[in-house]
Amino acid sequence: MVKACGQGLKLDDAPDIAVYNLDPKVLNKWGIKILRGGQIEVPVALEVPSALMGSGLGHADPGTGDYDITTQDPKAVKRLGIDKLRFGDFVAILDADNTYGRHYYEGAVTIGIVAHSDSFLSGHGPGVSTLLSSKTGKIKPKISKSANLAQILKIGRFKK
Repeated sequence: MVKACGQGLKLDDAPDIAVYNLDPKVLNKWGIKILRGGQIEVPVALEVPSALMGSGLGHADPGTGDYDITTQDPKAVKRLGIDKLRFGDFVAILDADNTYGRHYYEGAVTIGIVAHSDSFLSGHGPGVSTLLSSKTGKIKPKISKSANLAQILKIGRFKK
């Protein structure tokens, strides 16, 4: 018997949003709000401009692997708060469409989760696995200090 969870998930109230790698239990605890017109508000720890995305860009399947936030510009890293990212943080990538591959698309928004840490190699940095993507800008990120998988699931140091 094969048991799968999170693949093929659709949001009935927001049909323009593609969902990848997302357990429905996480979706229910995340604090996402349904807004008018099929838009959703999503708690994220950080917003990243698509210009900083590197390795993994152009990959045809957003449901596998990740793509990296480049960290070779120390001023941008500090200004945007990338140096404060933690494993499990939810991140909004602005002007990034991941609905059918990872690429730049003005007005699109993709939400991912930090899956691996920084790198000193050019084009690499914290890796983000795709969770949600809207080519039509139906995702509205909302900055939240608690937008982290461990916090919403109350695991690790957040266990009570």
